[in-house]
Amino acid sequence: MAATMSRGPRSWLRWLGYPYELAARFRLWCYTQGWFSTRRLPRPVISVGNLTVGGTGKTPVVMYLVERLTAQGKRVAILSRGYRRRSRAPQLLVSDGQRILAGPDEAGDEPYLIARRCPQAVVAVGADRYALGQWVLAQLPVDCFVLDDGFQHVQLHRDVNLLLVDATDAAGIQAALPIGRLREPLSAAARASAVLITRVDEVHGGESVRCLLLDACGSLPSLVRVGFRAEEFRRVGTAERLPLDAFRGRSALLFSGIGNAESFRALVDGLGITVVEMLAFPDHVHYTRDMLDTIRAKAKAGGADLLVTTEKDADKVALLLGAKEACWAVRLRTEIVSGQEELERLLRLGSAPGRMAGHA
Repeated sequence: MAATMSRGPRSWLRWLGYPYELAARFRLWCYTQGWFSTRRLPRPVISVGNLTVGGTGKTPVVMYLVERLTAQGKRVAILSRGYRRRSRAPQLLVSDGQRILAGPDEAGDEPYLIARRCPQAVVAVGADRYALGQWVLAQLPVDCFVLDDGFQHVQLHRDVNLLLVDATDAAGIQAALPIGRLREPLSAAARASAVLITRVDEVHGGESVRCLLLDACGSLPSLVRVGFRAEEFRRVGTAERLPLDAFRGRSALLFSGIGNAESFRALVDGLGITVVEMLAFPDHVHYTRDMLDTIRAKAKAGGADLLVTTEKDADKVALLLGAKEACWAVRLRTEIVSGQEELERLLRLGSAPGRMAGHA
């Protein structure tokens, strides 16, 4: 049975989200009426996005899709906004598919991680993704684009529209900002080509969010269930790797600047590591030496054996660590729990030269 918001004061507070919801509806209506134009790139576009603020696992899903498309022989370019990047250039090439050309601060942490994990892909950042795509095509041969965090970027036509919903966040998708986490109404899921329910595991199978989506939309597009599994430990700033059982029984201080820090803690807990403290910084945080000093001090005070962080944070702290200082990042892999065939079908359609019917 679908989860419901608690009654009482919180139910009244839900009214505060209605202006945000109405603004999102009005903006989309302007596009459907043709008041605002939707532009097409001359290559197929596969969009990955969500309805909420915070982390649903877009980056690992984007990397998985790029790997699948590359395996099909496609030359892929990822178009990202590069949120909180420090470069002010309207377009920035993070990777040309052969070399990484910008660091995590300049490019943004997620585009840099994608570039490092998908070395054959072109990665570019810019606010106007249509202009960015044209700019990339003027320099490099590309067969298809993957649009990172693109569900609300309706000014760019997409051939496949993938919507991610977090299986552990039934409460967050029941109201718009500032009470819930919705950027737009839950009924907007109807314009997706497929819904990917992420962070599916033995505890969270995604049924609660599926019911909420079904109630909001009446019917659902194709459903794909996705899990993120720990793969190995990588020592930050080096090529050293260790298996998942290397630190079983040890104690650790966790730190991260991601959209869902609790999911990271649950993952590390599941590896048999005792978490003495977790420092959850804002998403896309820029680390400083003072912040690292605080992390070290808290680890020492708590008696932690290890410093453990996410792969997204690792590249941002690498230069702040001492030469002999050990900090470990958990590397994740994406697993399709169900719906693999449908996802592969959409990828074939979405990356083919011929166009499928687009979604607004």
